[in-house]
Amino acid sequence: MSEVVVVTGSSSGIGRAVAERFARDGASIIVNSSRSVEEGETLARSLPDAAYVQGDLSREEDAQRLVATAVERFGRLDVVVNNAGTTKRLPFADLDGADDELWWRILGVNLMGPWYLSRAAAPALREAKGAIVNVGSVAGIVAAGSSLPYSVSKAALHHLTRALAQALAPDVRVNAVAPGLVDTPWTAGWESNEEILARIRLGRVATPGDIADAVVSLARTPYATGQVLVVDGGLTLA
Repeated sequence: MSEVVVVTGSSSGIGRAVAERFARDGASIIVNSSRSVEEGETLARSLPDAAYVQGDLSREEDAQRLVATAVERFGRLDVVVNNAGTTKRLPFADLDGADDELWWRILGVNLMGPWYLSRAAAPALREAKGAIVNVGSVAGIVAAGSSLPYSVSKAALHHLTRALAQALAPDVRVNAVAPGLVDTPWTAGWESNEEILARIRLGRVATPGDIADAVVSLARTPYATGQVLVVDGGLTLA
């Protein structure tokens, strides 16, 4: 029986690469985005067995609807990839710019979204002996990244990964991937890219496919749980 996989934020970038990678291996996919509906629907149509579900994962009812759609459409749920995220380019020193609205928006998508979806999916994942993979960031490991709230949200997501691994063991494995700089629509035009590139030991920016490889591998590694796998080309070695 093929896997059934929910991939949030999968209309482009890392999420799209993850969805395509699982689909290439025969999995049935729930594609999701909050705003890029046309792109999400197009991706779902291009995959052998997929459905698109629009939803803002910072709302618990949308998270529940993703899980319900997966179970109703495909009869089971094996893997959840919490990839959806948001940020805003803001210097860490700009404390006034990190207002409550920005904090709640970033925490809502980057932290509460994975919590809502993981909680909603837990019964189906327990039944399937499945897995959750969260997409974190090296910004959650070192004090860096697009903004201070973003960095904190990813650090919290890494800790949520470990806490859920405790809570859902032994039935559900929970891990995270922490990418460095990845060539996605998010990072296009970042003025600091050249500076970051000079510190990457492998000499290049990651592709979405590089991160997808790590996500799929963790989802299928039966003796790994509670781990945060850094996939940054050696960026954090410097």
